[in-house]
Amino acid sequence: MTVRQLFSARGEALKMELLTPRVSLEGTITDPDLSTPGLALGGYTARFPGGRAQVFGKTEMSYLDTLDADEVRMRLDALFVHEIPAVFVTRGQEAPAVFLEAAENAAVPVFGTSMVTGDFFRALKPYLEDELAPATSVHGSLADVYGIGLLFTGPSGIGKSECVLSLVQRGHRLVADDLVLVSRRGNDVLMGRAHELQDFHMEIRGIGIIDIASMFGTRATRQRKRIEIIVDLQTWDDSRDYDRTGFDREFTSILGVRIPRLIIPLNPGKNLTVISEVIAMNQLLAYGGVHAPTRFAEGLHRAMNPRESLIEDYE
Repeated sequence: MTVRQLFSARGEALKMELLTPRVSLEGTITDPDLSTPGLALGGYTARFPGGRAQVFGKTEMSYLDTLDADEVRMRLDALFVHEIPAVFVTRGQEAPAVFLEAAENAAVPVFGTSMVTGDFFRALKPYLEDELAPATSVHGSLADVYGIGLLFTGPSGIGKSECVLSLVQRGHRLVADDLVLVSRRGNDVLMGRAHELQDFHMEIRGIGIIDIASMFGTRATRQRKRIEIIVDLQTWDDSRDYDRTGFDREFTSILGVRIPRLIIPLNPGKNLTVISEVIAMNQLLAYGGVHAPTRFAEGLHRAMNPRESLIEDYE
């Protein structure tokens, strides 16, 4: 995102004031992390993270106050050559003229804010992580079922939207239909949401476009949800073997994150809504350490080997 986009979106909330009006705001921010210059102000720039926005708090500005103007200029010139997209001066501190002059010469925009440094970090960093997270789009429908994010995929016309509509009717929540925007948080979390223009509308073949929020209320919708299981709906194929025990789980990868993938074969009479609820409840049990196939197999083993069970009970 550009610095201008950041200023327009969060400038008021972060109490930002542009201190270098002659500097262009079209520079891009590509790193969601923020840094304080630290050792770089002392002259050590060998491991300075270039391309990252810098925050000058009380410590940094008070350190610069101990230096004469020429020394401040030299330190800042060495700092600003590292392609810094923007600088933020917190706590309502006044940036000296030599500071602003060095920034303007390096085409680095400087913003002041009255927020304390810690609060500024906590407010801006999550926003940058959200906006700059790796992202993609998936054709499917995403629903929150008992707090578990189920992403329904499959061929067009297989019944993804109808399944989610049935779940909404039973009290669960729609996140996105047809097009799911997926972003990665950290190394292993995928978040899904709808496109802004979708606004919780669904397409139901034979009926057309329906408005879920107006029809079922805002409690039937959710802005975003973590994707925890992919439910892949497929037409029943007699020549294919399907998992019947739950031991051989399949996984797929989205944005480098492995996600469990359940293939649900469809044939007439199958209650997909109840199956979806069972998938979510089964995942909740798994989070609590309960794995039904393993527990069932252990019970069979004890029944088939009663002497081993007696020894274990004695021990």
